[in-house]
Amino acid sequence: MTSYKPEAQGDAKGRWLTRNVFAIGLLSLFSDAGHELTTAILPLFLATFAGSAAALGVIEGFSDAASSVLKLWMSFYSDRVGKRKPILAVAYFVTAMMGTLGLVTAIWQIVLIRMVAWMGRGARGPVRDALLSESVPAQAHGRAFGFETMMDTVGAIIGPAIALSLVGVIALRHIFLIAFIPGAITVLIVLFLLKDIPRKPQPGIRILATLRELPHSFWRYVAAVGIFGLGNFAHTLLILRAVTVLTPSHGTVQAGKIAIGLYIFHNVVYAAASYPVGMLGDRMNKKPLLAVGYALFAVMCVGFLIVGTSLPGLVALFALAGIYIAIVDSMQRALAADLLPLEHRGTGYGALATVNSVGDLVSSIVVGVLWTQVSAAAGFGYAAVLTFTGAVALWFVPRSSASNLTSH
Repeated sequence: MTSYKPEAQGDAKGRWLTRNVFAIGLLSLFSDAGHELTTAILPLFLATFAGSAAALGVIEGFSDAASSVLKLWMSFYSDRVGKRKPILAVAYFVTAMMGTLGLVTAIWQIVLIRMVAWMGRGARGPVRDALLSESVPAQAHGRAFGFETMMDTVGAIIGPAIALSLVGVIALRHIFLIAFIPGAITVLIVLFLLKDIPRKPQPGIRILATLRELPHSFWRYVAAVGIFGLGNFAHTLLILRAVTVLTPSHGTVQAGKIAIGLYIFHNVVYAAASYPVGMLGDRMNKKPLLAVGYALFAVMCVGFLIVGTSLPGLVALFALAGIYIAIVDSMQRALAADLLPLEHRGTGYGALATVNSVGDLVSSIVVGVLWTQVSAAAGFGYAAVLTFTGAVALWFVPRSSASNLTSH
């Protein structure tokens, strides 16, 4: 069985904001600042290569697929060796390589760099989530993940804000190079601030056997998450949609700036909602709250089809996107923590992240191709149907599964 220091249950006074929670929050802030800086300008940069919605969808989809390669294995490996910090140090270093996008000369190079960087993201995500869930008592999972999501989103505000201030001032390639700075800071945080919670190694465990031992209720939950993920496309497509509808009336450069501004606003809403959502999740059944988040995504997709060129309408839709993702990012991981046994929590988070990555691969590519080959309505309509179906599937997960706070 796993062995933990008292930090795993909060500190002596029962506070949930432990050193690890704070460190992981800082990690998410700086990492997402670098990630979102590059994400915000990627559609504009891709346009210089005559890239389409389909090309952007393929880039995002294959990046997510690459991340799924390591998610399950590395999270299982962290359970097996009883250590999470070394994996995080290497993974954050690899992710920092996104800055090399400033050196590319062809679309295939963009795909390759994004895939390598996303392998780092894939390796670190479930391992970080497992360590975060172990650093607080069960009754504080919502707040811990809400705080991490909030900090992540503050970084998602800073990154696009930097990009917006520099578009038209310096070359897009040079903006990418700036992403090296927050990437380097994340590596230092892992090395000097983050603490590994001592765990007993489990050298005898095998990945397939461990997966079979995960609770049936967890797998029912993962199935609902997977259905939602098949429609949950990358938000760079929202930026591209805004650029597309605004360009005829504002011109390409101004439309790009407005779209980035909308994305920054989306992230402000996302950050503001994340911690309150986490608190709410600690006080109620997380399952219906997550189902509402899934349904809001479907509503947002329909909204993007009818809003036209209305700037107030686009503002409302980007706000809705911020609210939905605050719910989904906080509750999806907090609910998983409630369902998973401590000794296999890394493996469970890896399985959940892998299913999400497969969904991201399919959704980003399918939506991008449908948009390009058929119409925007076909792409967004597909996403709306799948995400609403995911909300319904989640609702039918047994209540006891979604409210099990003491099984671990």
